[in-house]
Amino acid sequence: MAAEPTLTVATDPSFVPFESLDIKTRKHVGYDIDMIHAIASRAGFKVKLRTMDFNGIIPALQAKSVDMAIAGITITKERAQKVDFSDAYYDSGLKLMVRADNNAIKTIKDLKGKSVSTKIGSTSYNYLTKKVPGIGKVVPYPGTSQMYMALISGNVDAAFYDVPNVMYFIKTKGHGKVKSVGPIYAGQQYGIAFPQNSQWVQPVNKALAQMKKDGTFTEIYKKWFDKAPPADLTQ
Repeated sequence: MAAEPTLTVATDPSFVPFESLDIKTRKHVGYDIDMIHAIASRAGFKVKLRTMDFNGIIPALQAKSVDMAIAGITITKERAQKVDFSDAYYDSGLKLMVRADNNAIKTIKDLKGKSVSTKIGSTSYNYLTKKVPGIGKVVPYPGTSQMYMALISGNVDAAFYDVPNVMYFIKTKGHGKVKSVGPIYAGQQYGIAFPQNSQWVQPVNKALAQMKKDGTFTEIYKKWFDKAPPADLTQ
């Protein structure tokens, strides 16, 4: 029997609770990390994680310097022209966050003339620059912690990013300092990304389907989000 291949999987460890580095164990933890290891055991490969800034992930896939990537990557038509995606494994969207004492900004319509931090290469950056006219300044950062600290320190008026990460920050390091405002914008889904025509898309999708059927998918989801996944993800 042939040995299982070791595949290089790109990730960005600044996206809690999907992936982060546990300071005590020096191991990567998170929803994405548990998900990719469970998928790998079913699809027949071993995982070698390679960390990088989020904006470097799509170029790395295009250059085929990594075999796949899992990093809260939103499936978009634009990205699908450059890389292949697995079936969706998380429903997301975008959320606006302001300092706790800010009552002037309630939705993205209130960002006229204001400054907003977000993440380089993200769908939130594209949304702000293409769909929200009149913003004073969009300030992109390479990491989520930097863009959130810019908000807390008063360097920007608001931050705009993926719902699960924004809400996690509000419950943890940002507790009492920041709050979310407005609705969820641009409902979207995360998928695992691959170089175009990768042989691993089908095995990964098959593994995902198995996990949804045997309960592993729901188990991992509940571990990280304290609730069952929405029905559209488990069907």
